[in-house]
Amino acid sequence: MAVGLAIASEGGQYNGRLTLLVLVSCMMAATGGIIFGYDLGISGGVTSMEPFLKKFFPKVYTKMKEDTKISNYCKFDSQLLTSFTSSLYIAGLISSFLASPVTGAFGRKPSILIGGAAFLAGSALGGAAVNVYMLILGRVLLGVGVGFANQSVPLYISEMALPRHRGAMNIGFQCGVGLGVLSANIINFGTEKIKGGWGWRISLALAALPASILTIGAILLPETPNSLIQNSSNPDKAKTVLQRIRGTTDVQAELDDLIEASSISKTINRPFRKIIQRKYRPQLVMAIAIPFFQQVTGINVITFYAPILFRTIGQGESASLMSAVVTGLVGTTATFISALVVDKLGRKTLFMIGGIQMFVTQITIGVIMAILLVDHGGLSKGYAYLVLALICVYVAGFAWSWGPLGWLVPSEIFPLEIRSAGQSITVAMGFLFTFIIAQSFLAMLCRFKSGIFFFFGGWVMVMTAFVYFLLPETKNVPIEQMEKVWKDYWFWKIIVGEMDDEKMAYTQQGA
Repeated sequence: MAVGLAIASEGGQYNGRLTLLVLVSCMMAATGGIIFGYDLGISGGVTSMEPFLKKFFPKVYTKMKEDTKISNYCKFDSQLLTSFTSSLYIAGLISSFLASPVTGAFGRKPSILIGGAAFLAGSALGGAAVNVYMLILGRVLLGVGVGFANQSVPLYISEMALPRHRGAMNIGFQCGVGLGVLSANIINFGTEKIKGGWGWRISLALAALPASILTIGAILLPETPNSLIQNSSNPDKAKTVLQRIRGTTDVQAELDDLIEASSISKTINRPFRKIIQRKYRPQLVMAIAIPFFQQVTGINVITFYAPILFRTIGQGESASLMSAVVTGLVGTTATFISALVVDKLGRKTLFMIGGIQMFVTQITIGVIMAILLVDHGGLSKGYAYLVLALICVYVAGFAWSWGPLGWLVPSEIFPLEIRSAGQSITVAMGFLFTFIIAQSFLAMLCRFKSGIFFFFGGWVMVMTAFVYFLLPETKNVPIEQMEKVWKDYWFWKIIVGEMDDEKMAYTQQGA
């Protein structure tokens, strides 16, 4: 039986096809990415709107409009303003750890449901805010929603998809992020023109639309077979769901792998303590390093503060919002391209292409701004368009590499017994580093000036080397067989291979 299982599932070739149920389930789950992306895009837009600044951040508004001596790079340097953006990520950091036991004990669907409901409440509070405290409380609720959704949605998609489709399906989450950013930028561009200065309320409140889709979807979607096996002593229900989502009755090979993984996971009582053991060292390193590197690409600088950045180089309010729409459109298109090629080219190839592309454009933008953008005035229209074009090339590089793969790779590398804990660490690290970057960027822009692009460009060079030397290829490998990828990789087999040798020697001595 064991030999038959190994042959049946070798290379990830489980029986089944891409069914309509899986496609619809993953598309609805991917709206978790839309709510994340919408929030990323909307916050940067509303913080560049003058009526919003005048109402909630009058000191920033006064500095922007009346202080002619202040540097271009320092007009928006306000810790209270950055707290509006970054408070979401502290809430997300904390809630992602709360989501782990919910996801493990009750399933992926309850976590998705909690995420959608919290985001609904946060969008309502933000749209109705009359003071900065209501505004920030709304952001905290949004953070709870994003924390639960980001913890559970990538797991849900990875567990529903067949190994040969997993990359493309999981990138649906990042496609959702891109669509959310693009939608937010378009909405900001439109609401900024509303007379009376209340357009920002519409921008904040419309987050309820994707949150409603996610909440309803969480009620209607099937639970993943992995979760059903993990939380039930009866595998028949999981087998029935597996047959439905695979479109075939011959699912025994995959079911046996899931049952075996579940049996191992049920022996683990404290997954957060377990994950620090040496045998899980490669996965733990990736759970920390990948979200860290994803943030020090500088992408959220562009996403959060694109309108502010474009105003820094001399564009007007409407033009800066339109420029953000353009970059959002480029990012969304590039993410769809990534979904089409990731299971053919592989994860490492896309990481390398995107890394080189981001490095070259970051350095080029830094050189242009260092030479041409002084503390006062702005870039000429021609150079402003050139910077916009370079930022689009940079965004495209991120959108088909570190954007989607930063979510895909961590969601597929953890064995079931530590999967929920591992995903929580990945999401929490992402929120932590996002908070640090979001909270510090405007101050860094004021002090580093054009050097900010060299700072992020240097990190892009480091992370590209990290991927080249330390990340094995994971395309087409079944999640439940991912352990052998690390045992076979030249670097990690030194660590996990020694563990296997020690275990075998111990077993032989006992015999």
